[in-house]
Amino acid sequence: MTDTESRVINFIRQYGLMPGGEMLIVAVSGGADSVCLLHLLARWRDELGVELHVAHLNHELRGDESDSDARYVADLAGYLSLPITVGRQNVAGYRSRKKCSLEEAARELRYSFLAKVAGETGSRRVIVGHTRDDQVETVLMHILRGTGVSGLCGLKPCSPMMYGEGVPLQQGEGNLVVVRPLLELTREETQNYCQEHGLGARMDSSNMSLSFFRNRLRLELLPLLRGYNPNVDEGLLRLAEIAGEDQSFMEKQALQLWDDMAWQEGGAVGLDSKKLCGLSVSLQRQIIRLGIARTLGDSRDIEAKHIELVRALLNKVTGKKIALPRGLVCRTEYGRVILELSPLPCRPVLPLPGETLLEVPGETILPGWRVLASIFSRADGHDFGWGEEARKPGGERLTAEFDLQRTGVELSVRQRQRGDRFQPLGMGMPKKLRRFMVDAKIPRSLRGDVPVVCAHGQVIWVVGWRIGDGCKITDATGEILQLEFIRSL
Repeated sequence: MTDTESRVINFIRQYGLMPGGEMLIVAVSGGADSVCLLHLLARWRDELGVELHVAHLNHELRGDESDSDARYVADLAGYLSLPITVGRQNVAGYRSRKKCSLEEAARELRYSFLAKVAGETGSRRVIVGHTRDDQVETVLMHILRGTGVSGLCGLKPCSPMMYGEGVPLQQGEGNLVVVRPLLELTREETQNYCQEHGLGARMDSSNMSLSFFRNRLRLELLPLLRGYNPNVDEGLLRLAEIAGEDQSFMEKQALQLWDDMAWQEGGAVGLDSKKLCGLSVSLQRQIIRLGIARTLGDSRDIEAKHIELVRALLNKVTGKKIALPRGLVCRTEYGRVILELSPLPCRPVLPLPGETLLEVPGETILPGWRVLASIFSRADGHDFGWGEEARKPGGERLTAEFDLQRTGVELSVRQRQRGDRFQPLGMGMPKKLRRFMVDAKIPRSLRGDVPVVCAHGQVIWVVGWRIGDGCKITDATGEILQLEFIRSL
Protein backbone atom coordinates (compact mmCIF):
# COMPACT_ATOMS: atom_id res chain seq x y z
CA MET A 1 0.00 0.00 0.00
CA THR A 2 1.47 3.34 -1.04
CA ASP A 3 1.45 6.36 1.26
CA THR A 4 -1.39 7.93 -0.74
CA GLU A 5 -3.48 4.77 -0.57
CA SER A 6 -2.75 4.31 3.11
CA ARG A 7 -3.93 7.83 3.96
CA VAL A 8 -7.18 7.42 2.02
CA ILE A 9 -7.96 3.97 3.46
CA ASN A 10 -7.21 5.17 7.00
CA PHE A 11 -9.44 8.23 6.43
CA ILE A 12 -12.27 5.97 5.25
CA ARG A 13 -11.93 3.75 8.31
CA GLN A 14 -11.50 6.65 10.74
CA TYR A 15 -14.86 8.15 9.75
CA GLY A 16 -16.66 4.88 8.94
CA LEU A 17 -17.38 6.10 5.43
CA MET A 18 -17.88 2.75 3.71
CA PRO A 19 -19.62 0.03 5.71
CA GLY A 20 -18.84 -3.39 4.27
CA GLY A 21 -21.32 -5.12 2.01
CA GLU A 22 -22.69 -1.96 0.37
CA MET A 23 -22.92 -0.87 -3.24
CA LEU A 24 -21.22 2.51 -3.78
CA ILE A 25 -21.92 4.91 -6.63
CA VAL A 26 -18.63 6.53 -7.67
CA ALA A 27 -19.11 9.84 -9.50
CA VAL A 28 -16.38 10.11 -12.14
CA SER A 29 -15.99 13.17 -14.35
CA GLY A 30 -12.76 12.00 -15.99
CA GLY A 31 -10.57 14.53 -14.16
CA ALA A 32 -7.59 13.53 -12.01
CA ASP A 33 -9.45 13.72 -8.67
CA SER A 34 -12.29 11.37 -9.58
CA VAL A 35 -10.08 9.06 -11.65
CA CYS A 36 -7.66 8.70 -8.72
CA LEU A 37 -10.64 8.00 -6.46
CA LEU A 38 -12.09 5.31 -8.73
CA HIS A 39 -8.77 3.56 -9.38
CA LEU A 40 -7.83 3.52 -5.70
CA LEU A 41 -11.20 2.17 -4.59
CA ALA A 42 -11.12 -0.47 -7.32
CA ARG A 43 -7.72 -1.67 -6.07
CA TRP A 44 -8.93 -1.92 -2.46
CA ARG A 45 -12.61 -2.84 -2.89
CA ASP A 46 -12.09 -6.40 -1.64
CA GLU A 47 -10.34 -5.21 1.53
CA LEU A 48 -13.07 -2.62 2.11
CA GLY A 49 -15.76 -5.19 1.37
CA VAL A 50 -17.69 -2.96 -1.05
CA GLU A 51 -19.04 -3.09 -4.60
CA LEU A 52 -18.58 -0.19 -7.01
CA HIS A 53 -20.78 1.27 -9.75
CA VAL A 54 -19.42 4.11 -11.88
CA ALA A 55 -21.65 7.08 -12.82
CA HIS A 56 -20.76 9.76 -15.38
CA LEU A 57 -22.99 12.60 -16.57
CA ASN A 58 -22.25 14.35 -19.87
CA HIS A 59 -23.24 17.99 -19.29
CA GLU A 60 -23.15 18.79 -23.04
CA LEU A 61 -21.27 22.02 -22.33
CA ARG A 62 -18.02 21.42 -24.24
CA GLY A 63 -19.08 19.62 -27.41
CA ASP A 64 -16.64 16.94 -28.56
CA GLU A 65 -14.59 17.41 -25.39
CA SER A 66 -17.56 16.36 -23.24
CA ASP A 67 -18.19 13.34 -25.46
CA SER A 68 -14.52 12.35 -25.22
CA ASP A 69 -14.69 12.57 -21.42
CA ALA A 70 -17.66 10.18 -21.42
CA ARG A 71 -15.82 7.70 -23.65
CA TYR A 72 -12.72 7.88 -21.46
CA VAL A 73 -14.70 7.14 -18.27
CA ALA A 74 -16.54 4.27 -19.97
CA ASP A 75 -13.22 2.78 -21.14
CA LEU A 76 -11.73 3.17 -17.66
CA ALA A 77 -14.70 1.41 -16.07
CA GLY A 78 -14.31 -1.40 -18.59
CA TYR A 79 -10.59 -1.68 -17.85
CA LEU A 80 -11.38 -1.96 -14.14
CA SER A 81 -14.23 -4.44 -14.82
CA LEU A 82 -16.79 -2.17 -13.19
CA PRO A 83 -20.41 -1.53 -14.22
CA ILE A 84 -21.13 2.01 -15.41
CA THR A 85 -24.10 4.27 -16.11
CA VAL A 86 -23.51 7.19 -18.49
CA GLY A 87 -26.13 9.91 -18.78
CA ARG A 88 -26.37 13.21 -20.58
CA GLN A 89 -28.26 16.43 -19.88
CA ASN A 90 -28.54 19.77 -21.61
CA VAL A 91 -27.25 21.88 -18.70
CA ALA A 92 -27.26 25.13 -20.67
CA GLY A 93 -30.92 24.68 -21.62
CA TYR A 94 -31.85 23.77 -18.05
CA ARG A 95 -30.03 26.87 -16.79
CA SER A 96 -31.94 29.05 -19.24
CA ARG A 97 -35.28 27.66 -18.11
CA LYS A 98 -34.45 27.81 -14.39
CA LYS A 99 -32.77 31.24 -14.69
CA CYS A 100 -29.96 30.20 -12.37
CA SER A 101 -26.16 30.08 -12.62
CA LEU A 102 -24.49 27.47 -14.80
CA GLU A 103 -22.81 25.98 -11.72
CA GLU A 104 -26.16 25.61 -9.94
CA ALA A 105 -27.83 24.08 -12.99
CA ALA A 106 -24.99 21.57 -13.41
CA ARG A 107 -25.09 20.65 -9.72
CA GLU A 108 -28.85 20.06 -9.68
CA LEU A 109 -28.83 17.88 -12.80
CA ARG A 110 -25.70 16.02 -11.68
CA TYR A 111 -27.10 15.10 -8.28
CA SER A 112 -30.46 14.23 -9.79
CA PHE A 113 -28.63 11.83 -12.11
CA LEU A 114 -26.54 10.36 -9.30
CA ALA A 115 -29.65 9.87 -7.17
CA LYS A 116 -31.36 8.05 -10.01
CA VAL A 117 -28.38 5.72 -10.46
CA ALA A 118 -28.35 5.12 -6.70
CA GLY A 119 -32.04 4.23 -6.78
CA GLU A 120 -31.61 1.85 -9.71
CA THR A 121 -28.73 0.03 -8.02
CA GLY A 122 -30.09 0.06 -4.47
CA SER A 123 -27.22 2.19 -3.19
CA ARG A 124 -27.31 4.69 -0.33
CA ARG A 125 -23.86 6.24 -0.81
CA VAL A 126 -22.51 8.45 -3.59
CA ILE A 127 -18.71 8.80 -3.53
CA VAL A 128 -17.16 12.01 -4.91
CA GLY A 129 -13.56 13.15 -5.39
CA HIS A 130 -13.45 16.39 -3.40
CA THR A 131 -9.90 17.09 -2.20
CA ARG A 132 -8.07 19.22 0.35
CA ASP A 133 -7.88 22.00 -2.27
CA ASP A 134 -11.67 21.91 -2.69
CA GLN A 135 -11.98 22.27 1.08
CA VAL A 136 -9.72 25.35 1.12
CA GLU A 137 -11.62 26.95 -1.77
CA THR A 138 -15.00 26.18 -0.19
CA VAL A 139 -14.14 27.74 3.17
CA LEU A 140 -12.71 30.86 1.50
CA MET A 141 -15.72 31.14 -0.78
CA HIS A 142 -18.07 30.97 2.22
CA ILE A 143 -16.06 33.68 4.02
CA LEU A 144 -16.34 35.98 1.01
CA ARG A 145 -20.09 35.45 0.92
CA GLY A 146 -20.49 36.36 4.60
CA THR A 147 -20.97 33.01 6.29
CA GLY A 148 -21.62 32.16 9.90
CA VAL A 149 -19.89 29.39 11.85
CA SER A 150 -21.63 26.60 9.92
CA GLY A 151 -20.20 27.81 6.62
CA LEU A 152 -16.70 27.87 8.06
CA CYS A 153 -16.87 24.10 8.53
CA GLY A 154 -16.63 23.60 4.77
CA LEU A 155 -16.97 20.10 3.33
CA LYS A 156 -17.60 17.14 5.62
CA PRO A 157 -16.39 13.56 5.10
CA CYS A 158 -20.05 12.50 4.88
CA SER A 159 -23.15 14.65 4.46
CA PRO A 160 -26.80 14.31 3.30
CA MET A 161 -27.27 14.46 -0.43
CA MET A 162 -29.33 17.38 -1.70
CA TYR A 163 -31.41 17.65 -4.83
CA GLY A 164 -33.26 20.45 -6.55
CA GLU A 165 -34.52 22.89 -3.95
CA GLY A 166 -32.21 21.45 -1.33
CA VAL A 167 -34.55 18.78 0.00
CA PRO A 168 -32.63 15.66 1.11
CA LEU A 169 -33.46 12.74 -1.15
CA GLN A 170 -35.15 9.82 0.58
CA GLN A 171 -33.90 6.36 -0.35
CA GLY A 172 -35.80 3.61 1.39
CA GLU A 173 -35.70 4.26 5.13
CA GLY A 174 -32.79 6.74 5.11
CA ASN A 175 -31.18 9.59 3.25
CA LEU A 176 -28.73 9.25 0.43
CA VAL A 177 -25.35 10.53 1.56
CA VAL A 178 -22.36 12.03 -0.23
CA VAL A 179 -19.00 10.60 0.86
CA ARG A 180 -15.66 12.40 0.35
CA PRO A 181 -12.71 10.04 0.96
CA LEU A 182 -10.04 12.33 -0.58
CA LEU A 183 -10.33 15.34 1.73
CA GLU A 184 -6.81 14.81 3.04
CA LEU A 185 -5.22 14.62 -0.43
CA THR A 186 -4.18 17.65 -2.46
CA ARG A 187 -5.07 18.10 -6.11
CA GLU A 188 -1.37 17.69 -6.93
CA GLU A 189 -1.32 14.32 -5.17
CA THR A 190 -4.26 13.01 -7.19
CA GLN A 191 -2.51 14.12 -10.39
CA ASN A 192 0.70 12.37 -9.31
CA TYR A 193 -1.26 9.21 -8.51
CA CYS A 194 -2.78 9.21 -12.01
CA GLN A 195 0.64 9.71 -13.61
CA GLU A 196 2.21 6.92 -11.55
CA HIS A 197 -0.49 4.49 -12.69
CA GLY A 198 -0.60 5.68 -16.31
CA LEU A 199 -4.25 6.68 -16.08
CA GLY A 200 -4.16 9.68 -18.44
CA ALA A 201 -6.90 11.63 -16.67
CA ARG A 202 -8.78 14.22 -18.70
CA MET A 203 -8.30 17.98 -18.45
CA ASP A 204 -11.48 20.10 -18.31
CA SER A 205 -10.83 23.30 -20.28
CA SER A 206 -13.63 25.09 -18.43
CA ASN A 207 -11.56 24.86 -15.22
CA MET A 208 -9.42 27.69 -16.63
CA SER A 209 -12.36 29.98 -17.41
CA LEU A 210 -12.46 33.09 -15.22
CA SER A 211 -16.20 33.44 -15.79
CA PHE A 212 -16.77 31.01 -12.89
CA PHE A 213 -16.45 32.37 -9.34
CA ARG A 214 -14.64 29.32 -7.96
CA ASN A 215 -12.13 29.43 -10.82
CA ARG A 216 -11.36 33.11 -10.16
CA LEU A 217 -10.89 32.30 -6.50
CA ARG A 218 -8.54 29.39 -7.28
CA LEU A 219 -6.56 31.05 -10.08
CA GLU A 220 -6.42 34.66 -8.89
CA LEU A 221 -7.33 35.19 -5.22
CA LEU A 222 -5.61 32.22 -3.56
CA PRO A 223 -2.23 32.87 -5.26
CA LEU A 224 -2.51 36.50 -4.11
CA LEU A 225 -3.25 35.46 -0.52
CA ARG A 226 -0.34 33.02 -0.53
CA GLY A 227 1.87 36.00 -1.31
CA TYR A 228 0.81 37.51 2.02
CA ASN A 229 0.85 34.21 3.90
CA PRO A 230 2.42 31.11 2.31
CA ASN A 231 0.54 28.98 4.88
CA VAL A 232 -2.91 30.42 4.19
CA ASP A 233 -4.20 27.00 3.07
CA GLU A 234 -3.25 25.42 6.39
CA GLY A 235 -4.81 28.38 8.21
CA LEU A 236 -8.14 27.94 6.41
CA LEU A 237 -8.12 24.19 7.04
CA ARG A 238 -7.40 24.77 10.74
CA LEU A 239 -10.24 27.31 10.84
CA ALA A 240 -12.61 24.72 9.31
CA GLU A 241 -11.56 22.10 11.87
CA ILE A 242 -12.05 24.44 14.83
CA ALA A 243 -15.36 25.72 13.47
CA GLY A 244 -16.52 22.14 12.95
CA GLU A 245 -15.81 21.24 16.56
CA ASP A 246 -17.57 24.37 17.86
CA GLN A 247 -20.49 23.82 15.50
CA SER A 248 -20.88 20.21 16.64
CA PHE A 249 -21.01 21.32 20.28
CA MET A 250 -23.58 24.04 19.56
CA GLU A 251 -25.74 21.65 17.52
CA LYS A 252 -25.86 19.22 20.45
CA GLN A 253 -26.86 22.05 22.81
CA ALA A 254 -29.59 23.21 20.43
CA LEU A 255 -30.99 19.69 20.03
CA GLN A 256 -31.17 19.28 23.81
CA LEU A 257 -33.20 22.52 24.06
CA TRP A 258 -35.30 21.94 20.94
CA ASP A 259 -38.34 20.25 22.49
CA ASP A 260 -38.70 23.03 25.06
CA MET A 261 -38.24 25.84 22.54
CA ALA A 262 -39.98 24.67 19.40
CA TRP A 263 -42.68 22.54 17.86
CA GLN A 264 -43.54 21.38 14.37
CA GLU A 265 -46.93 21.15 12.71
CA GLY A 266 -47.21 20.07 9.11
CA GLY A 267 -44.56 21.94 7.17
CA ALA A 268 -44.24 24.80 9.69
CA VAL A 269 -41.95 25.29 12.69
CA GLY A 270 -42.84 27.48 15.67
CA LEU A 271 -40.27 28.98 18.05
CA ASP A 272 -41.09 30.37 21.50
CA SER A 273 -39.90 33.99 21.31
CA LYS A 274 -39.66 34.58 25.07
CA LYS A 275 -37.71 31.41 25.79
CA LEU A 276 -35.45 32.00 22.82
CA CYS A 277 -34.63 35.53 24.00
CA GLY A 278 -33.50 34.08 27.32
CA LEU A 279 -30.69 32.13 25.65
CA SER A 280 -27.26 33.30 24.57
CA VAL A 281 -27.07 34.84 21.12
CA SER A 282 -25.06 31.84 19.89
CA LEU A 283 -27.78 29.40 20.91
CA GLN A 284 -30.47 31.66 19.46
CA ARG A 285 -28.74 31.52 16.10
CA GLN A 286 -28.25 27.78 16.28
CA ILE A 287 -31.89 27.03 17.14
CA ILE A 288 -33.13 29.38 14.41
CA ARG A 289 -30.87 27.66 11.89
CA LEU A 290 -32.14 24.29 13.05
CA GLY A 291 -35.72 25.49 12.64
CA ILE A 292 -34.98 26.69 9.11
CA ALA A 293 -33.32 23.38 8.24
CA ARG A 294 -36.34 21.44 9.50
CA THR A 295 -38.65 23.64 7.44
CA LEU A 296 -36.68 23.60 4.18
CA GLY A 297 -34.96 20.23 4.54
CA ASP A 298 -31.54 21.88 4.95
CA SER A 299 -30.08 25.38 5.40
CA ARG A 300 -28.58 25.81 1.93
CA ASP A 301 -28.65 29.46 0.74
CA ILE A 302 -29.33 30.64 4.30
CA GLU A 303 -26.67 33.18 5.25
CA ALA A 304 -25.75 34.83 8.55
CA LYS A 305 -27.75 37.93 7.58
CA HIS A 306 -30.93 35.84 7.25
CA ILE A 307 -30.47 34.41 10.73
CA GLU A 308 -30.12 37.96 12.08
CA LEU A 309 -33.32 39.01 10.32
CA VAL A 310 -35.18 36.24 12.17
CA ARG A 311 -33.56 37.20 15.47
CA ALA A 312 -34.74 40.77 14.95
CA LEU A 313 -38.35 39.49 14.92
CA LEU A 314 -38.15 37.92 18.38
CA ASN A 315 -39.28 41.13 20.12
CA LYS A 316 -41.70 42.31 17.43
CA VAL A 317 -45.47 42.48 17.78
CA THR A 318 -47.82 39.98 16.15
CA GLY A 319 -48.24 40.37 12.40
CA LYS A 320 -44.69 41.20 11.35
CA LYS A 321 -43.39 39.15 8.41
CA ILE A 322 -40.18 38.80 6.40
CA ALA A 323 -39.34 36.81 3.26
CA LEU A 324 -36.26 34.57 3.22
CA PRO A 325 -34.61 32.53 0.43
CA ARG A 326 -36.31 29.57 -1.26
CA GLY A 327 -39.85 30.70 -0.48
CA LEU A 328 -39.39 30.65 3.29
CA VAL A 329 -41.48 33.11 5.29
CA CYS A 330 -40.95 34.09 8.92
CA ARG A 331 -43.78 35.79 10.82
CA THR A 332 -44.66 36.70 14.40
CA GLU A 333 -47.74 35.28 16.09
CA TYR A 334 -48.68 35.68 19.78
CA GLY A 335 -45.32 35.19 21.44
CA ARG A 336 -43.80 32.92 18.85
CA VAL A 337 -41.99 33.08 15.53
CA ILE A 338 -43.37 30.88 12.74
CA LEU A 339 -41.18 29.54 9.92
CA GLU A 340 -43.11 28.20 6.95
CA LEU A 341 -43.02 27.90 3.19
CA SER A 342 -45.19 30.33 1.30
CA PRO A 343 -47.13 28.50 -1.44
CA LEU A 344 -46.44 30.09 -4.80
CA PRO A 345 -49.41 32.17 -5.98
CA CYS A 346 -49.47 30.27 -9.25
CA ARG A 347 -49.63 26.84 -7.65
CA PRO A 348 -53.19 25.68 -8.13
CA VAL A 349 -55.22 24.61 -5.13
CA LEU A 350 -58.54 23.25 -6.38
CA PRO A 351 -61.44 21.86 -4.35
CA LEU A 352 -62.22 19.28 -7.05
CA PRO A 353 -65.50 17.36 -6.60
CA GLY A 354 -64.20 14.27 -8.36
CA GLU A 355 -62.08 13.10 -11.29
CA THR A 356 -62.15 15.14 -14.51
CA LEU A 357 -61.05 13.73 -17.86
CA LEU A 358 -58.72 16.02 -19.80
CA GLU A 359 -59.21 16.86 -23.47
CA VAL A 360 -56.00 15.74 -25.17
CA PRO A 361 -55.33 17.68 -27.28
CA GLY A 362 -57.68 20.48 -26.30
CA GLU A 363 -58.87 22.62 -23.38
CA THR A 364 -60.43 21.58 -20.07
CA ILE A 365 -62.09 24.05 -17.68
CA LEU A 366 -61.52 23.66 -13.93
CA PRO A 367 -62.52 25.98 -11.06
CA GLY A 368 -60.25 29.03 -11.46
CA TRP A 369 -58.02 27.35 -14.04
CA ARG A 370 -57.91 26.25 -17.68
CA VAL A 371 -55.88 23.21 -18.70
CA LEU A 372 -54.45 23.26 -22.22
CA ALA A 373 -53.11 20.02 -23.70
CA SER A 374 -50.90 20.23 -26.80
CA ILE A 375 -48.99 17.61 -28.76
CA PHE A 376 -45.72 18.38 -30.52
CA SER A 377 -43.49 16.29 -32.71
CA ARG A 378 -39.78 16.14 -32.01
CA ALA A 379 -39.29 16.60 -35.76
CA ASP A 380 -41.00 20.01 -35.56
CA GLY A 381 -38.04 21.37 -33.61
CA HIS A 382 -40.14 22.12 -30.53
CA ASP A 383 -38.00 23.51 -27.67
CA PHE A 384 -39.12 20.98 -25.09
CA GLY A 385 -38.14 21.19 -21.42
CA TRP A 386 -36.92 17.60 -20.82
CA GLY A 387 -39.74 17.17 -18.36
CA GLU A 388 -38.88 19.91 -15.87
CA GLU A 389 -41.87 21.86 -14.73
CA ALA A 390 -41.67 25.58 -15.49
CA ARG A 391 -43.59 28.74 -14.72
CA LYS A 392 -44.44 31.02 -17.60
CA PRO A 393 -43.71 34.77 -17.43
CA GLY A 394 -46.23 36.53 -15.24
CA GLY A 395 -46.53 33.63 -12.82
CA GLU A 396 -50.09 32.80 -13.86
CA ARG A 397 -49.57 29.47 -15.60
CA LEU A 398 -47.65 26.25 -15.11
CA THR A 399 -46.39 23.94 -17.80
CA ALA A 400 -44.95 20.46 -17.83
CA GLU A 401 -43.93 18.25 -20.72
CA PHE A 402 -44.09 14.47 -21.03
CA ASP A 403 -43.30 11.62 -23.39
CA LEU A 404 -46.64 11.06 -25.13
CA GLN A 405 -45.92 7.40 -25.81
CA ARG A 406 -45.62 6.81 -22.07
CA THR A 407 -48.63 8.86 -20.98
CA GLY A 408 -51.11 8.19 -23.78
CA VAL A 409 -54.02 10.58 -24.32
CA GLU A 410 -56.43 9.27 -21.66
CA LEU A 411 -55.51 11.60 -18.80
CA SER A 412 -57.46 12.85 -15.81
CA VAL A 413 -57.02 15.36 -13.00
CA ARG A 414 -58.22 14.83 -9.43
CA GLN A 415 -57.29 15.23 -5.79
CA ARG A 416 -55.03 12.70 -4.10
CA GLN A 417 -56.54 9.42 -2.99
CA ARG A 418 -55.66 7.04 -0.21
CA GLY A 419 -52.90 4.68 -1.32
CA ASP A 420 -51.62 6.88 -4.18
CA ARG A 421 -47.97 6.31 -5.03
CA PHE A 422 -45.68 8.62 -7.00
CA GLN A 423 -42.15 8.38 -8.41
CA PRO A 424 -40.82 11.97 -8.54
CA LEU A 425 -38.52 13.06 -11.35
CA GLY A 426 -34.97 12.00 -10.53
CA MET A 427 -35.96 9.28 -8.06
CA GLY A 428 -35.23 5.62 -8.66
CA MET A 429 -38.31 4.22 -6.96
CA PRO A 430 -41.86 5.31 -6.09
CA LYS A 431 -42.99 6.54 -2.69
CA LYS A 432 -46.35 7.21 -1.11
CA LEU A 433 -47.85 10.43 -2.47
CA ARG A 434 -48.52 11.51 1.10
CA ARG A 435 -44.81 11.13 1.91
CA PHE A 436 -43.84 13.14 -1.18
CA MET A 437 -46.13 15.98 -0.07
CA VAL A 438 -44.62 15.93 3.42
CA ASP A 439 -41.07 15.95 2.01
CA ALA A 440 -42.01 18.76 -0.40
CA LYS A 441 -43.22 20.82 2.58
CA ILE A 442 -46.74 21.22 1.18
CA PRO A 443 -48.81 22.57 4.08
CA ARG A 444 -51.12 19.93 5.52
CA SER A 445 -54.15 22.16 5.02
CA LEU A 446 -53.48 22.31 1.26
CA ARG A 447 -52.52 18.71 0.48
CA GLY A 448 -56.06 17.53 -0.14
CA ASP A 449 -56.67 20.28 -2.72
CA VAL A 450 -53.48 19.96 -4.75
CA PRO A 451 -54.48 18.61 -8.18
CA VAL A 452 -52.72 15.54 -9.54
CA VAL A 453 -52.70 14.45 -13.18
CA CYS A 454 -53.04 10.72 -13.79
CA ALA A 455 -52.37 8.40 -16.73
CA HIS A 456 -53.18 4.68 -16.70
CA GLY A 457 -54.31 5.12 -13.10
CA GLN A 458 -50.88 6.38 -12.00
CA VAL A 459 -49.94 9.89 -10.80
CA ILE A 460 -47.67 11.54 -13.40
CA TRP A 461 -47.74 15.14 -12.16
CA VAL A 462 -48.29 16.74 -8.77
CA VAL A 463 -49.26 20.06 -10.32
CA GLY A 464 -47.08 22.91 -9.16
CA TRP A 465 -44.45 20.64 -7.63
CA ARG A 466 -42.98 17.73 -9.63
CA ILE A 467 -43.64 15.44 -12.61
CA GLY A 468 -43.18 11.69 -12.49
CA ASP A 469 -39.94 10.06 -13.55
CA GLY A 470 -41.63 7.34 -15.61
CA CYS A 471 -43.02 9.73 -18.23
CA LYS A 472 -40.14 12.17 -18.61
CA ILE A 473 -38.77 13.13 -22.01
CA THR A 474 -35.72 11.15 -23.15
CA ASP A 475 -33.54 10.93 -26.25
CA ALA A 476 -35.98 8.34 -27.61
CA THR A 477 -39.02 10.62 -27.28
CA GLY A 478 -40.85 11.16 -30.56
CA GLU A 479 -44.00 13.06 -29.59
CA ILE A 480 -44.27 15.46 -26.66
CA LEU A 481 -47.36 16.15 -24.58
CA GLN A 482 -47.43 19.61 -23.05
CA LEU A 483 -49.90 20.44 -20.28
CA GLU A 484 -50.51 24.01 -19.15
CA PHE A 485 -52.49 25.12 -16.10
CA ILE A 486 -53.56 28.72 -16.81
CA ARG A 487 -55.30 30.82 -14.18
CA SER A 488 -58.71 32.04 -15.33
CA LEU A 489 -60.64 34.98 -13.92
